[in-house]
Amino acid sequence: MFFLAQSLDDIVKVNVTVSPQAQSAGSFDIGLIVGKSAVISTQDRVKIYTSLASMKSDGWTGEEPEYKAAALYFSQSPTPSKLVVGRWDGTGETAVDAVDACRAANNDWYGCYVVNATPEEIEEVAAAVEAMKPESTFFYTTNDEAVKNGTPGNIMEALKGAGYKRTFGMFSTTEHAAAAVMGYAMGANTGGANSAYTLAYKSLVGVTPEPLSTTEVQKILALNGNAYTHYGTNYKLLVQGTMANGVPFDEVLNLDMLTAEIQIGAVNALVRAAKIPQTEDGMSLLINAIEEQCEKSVVRGAIAPGVWKASPVLTLQRGDTLSKGYLVLAESIASQTQEDREARKAPPIYVPVKMAGAIEHVVINVTVNR
Repeated sequence: MFFLAQSLDDIVKVNVTVSPQAQSAGSFDIGLIVGKSAVISTQDRVKIYTSLASMKSDGWTGEEPEYKAAALYFSQSPTPSKLVVGRWDGTGETAVDAVDACRAANNDWYGCYVVNATPEEIEEVAAAVEAMKPESTFFYTTNDEAVKNGTPGNIMEALKGAGYKRTFGMFSTTEHAAAAVMGYAMGANTGGANSAYTLAYKSLVGVTPEPLSTTEVQKILALNGNAYTHYGTNYKLLVQGTMANGVPFDEVLNLDMLTAEIQIGAVNALVRAAKIPQTEDGMSLLINAIEEQCEKSVVRGAIAPGVWKASPVLTLQRGDTLSKGYLVLAESIASQTQEDREARKAPPIYVPVKMAGAIEHVVINVTVNR
């Protein structure tokens, strides 16, 4: 028997609202290797590979400089999960043009390496990467004797003088040795608990240690360069893990990750909320979103509790303890100018953080009593 039923919406109406999907801060564990081999077309510009086998199946023979650099990249432990390989059109592009084009084609990579770059090209790429968005880092290899001899005018001296914090220089006679360092850096950055690391004193698979004298090592380190050499009777170690301006690579990486996560956390809060009121309660929503992102750095081991020794920040004074390793502070809504209020701006937010740092040098005093 057929009968006409009334809609249940007349009794109970259910509206389903799906909030916008939150965005992530991006990847900091993928490297880019750029070269002139024609396996990748300029139209494709970049391709993503997960192993050397995937490169072989895509037409790489194993003799190309990009493949040899990738072999070092993928050989490190922990092994990076992905690699972006980019094409440099050698008939009409500069190295900077090629790297910029690879960035335009793919935003996932964080570290980059340009095969067979001249000193002049290294300087040009270093300058470009320093200002690149999203933030990136540049690795290069040099076997120039002027570096280990400390001869004025060498590439490491030039980059140190420029104060670049995003360029990692490696002295090595192993071809593409810095690609191995990039591979370790990308593979070790898992983002998991206690995953923070430094590049100091790491072993590199496939890289031959340099037979350097103590004087030569000290000259390289004085240029804020890096080398892989013998220590003691058994150790083969990378020293010192610093960028051209002397800042450790891990500090640059960790601050880049923290900055990106704070930014995306605040944006996600604005996107997902129907409205964030211009009140102290509204500011609390933003502060909570930022604190949630800061906790990721705490979990990784990049931020840790400590005493604030910098200039005061609002209520935070020199000598105060950051019990969580960070603090999120904001100026009051009441202190806003009318212009800022009408422009719907939030009062300035401050995030003082205490980096966990790392111990890389130890002095041990042994006292013997007969």
